[in-house]
Amino acid sequence: MNARRIVLPVLLALAVFAAQAQEPKWIGSWGASPLPPSPGAGPFPATPSFNDQTVRQIVRLSVGGSRVRLRLTNEYGAKAITIGAVHVALADGADKLKAGTEKAVTFDGRASATIPAGSPLVSDPIDLNVPDLATLSVSLYLKGEAGACTCHATGMQDAYVARGDHTQGTFTPEQTVQMRAYLSGVEVLAPNAQAIVVLGDSISDGVGSTPGANRRWPDLFAERLNARKSGPRFGVVNHGISGNQVLADGAGQSALARFDRDVLSVPGATYVIVFEGVNDLGLGYGKLEGPLASIMPPPAIKPTRDAMVAGYRQIIARAHAKGLKIYGATIAPYEGAAYYSSDGNAVRQQINDWIRTSKEFDGVLDFDTAFRDPAKPTQMKDAFQAGDHLHGSDAGYRAVADSIDLALFR
Repeated sequence: MNARRIVLPVLLALAVFAAQAQEPKWIGSWGASPLPPSPGAGPFPATPSFNDQTVRQIVRLSVGGSRVRLRLTNEYGAKAITIGAVHVALADGADKLKAGTEKAVTFDGRASATIPAGSPLVSDPIDLNVPDLATLSVSLYLKGEAGACTCHATGMQDAYVARGDHTQGTFTPEQTVQMRAYLSGVEVLAPNAQAIVVLGDSISDGVGSTPGANRRWPDLFAERLNARKSGPRFGVVNHGISGNQVLADGAGQSALARFDRDVLSVPGATYVIVFEGVNDLGLGYGKLEGPLASIMPPPAIKPTRDAMVAGYRQIIARAHAKGLKIYGATIAPYEGAAYYSSDGNAVRQQINDWIRTSKEFDGVLDFDTAFRDPAKPTQMKDAFQAGDHLHGSDAGYRAVADSIDLALFR
């Protein structure tokens, strides 16, 4: 057979593959898991209600693109709510908007929309070119009485609230809240890009980091990925929920229950990082007292080593069924935390041994080693913890982000 007849089809196939790889696709760039309303306890504030008010929220995207769309949420609302207007803009600093970047957001071509109770709502695409690591302002006007918010409780970033429609231009806020209100995702249209979803708890949520500074470890991880000179670009979608557990509901639905919504629904997702388990162990073997005990009771399922491994295996199977690679992060040390116990720590070590040696995850991120004090491995290194021996400091989250082998993501 003529060699030219063989080579030409191969070259054509490679050209088609390269063109498809470069074709822009929707990619998750930012996320915040919605939570049901809560009366609040301890450090967790009560869920606010909004009535004829604008909420302006500032989010730091991971990967950029030529168009943007929003995922709004009323998934825990008791009734339908009306979104009167939405505007987005690139932001410079906290609430300062960059001139010429303001865009009205539409829903099926309309400026307003109704979100039924129990539902999400995806906006129309917005023609706005956003660079990697862009800061985006999202202003929502809640028309009329919206009731208790479907919010993400731990925003680690001020949101600005004022009566009436202030979705355009600047305004003087009447109050600030550190929650994500009715906003659960931002997606971008981008070529040669993929999404990594973080399924985690408060350590991924960024508790202990400097508010407003984007020093959660997933933010710092996104910075490292975007600094690479070659290879695909990655969005990092942080679906950590403070207090979340693998096996039991409590602070939000369990990781098992929310996996399809928070991971499999993210467009462009090819990888998932699972960094959960310390709350199962703390609540299952330790004891909380005071206001937190009312919203974080002991789990109904005892988090033994075998029960936890069975839960991880379910998550692995569901990720693999959709073609995602899944990496397991070892559970960080927590001696000194309010719910620490030696029994819980013993199970933690058994689970970490399984994560490291079983090869059931596609890869291992050893956050236990990144956080721990070499002189006392059951505790976080003092400079790496935020004062409660459970959550990281800015330096701790930097150490965790820096410990990740970027070669795992290609």
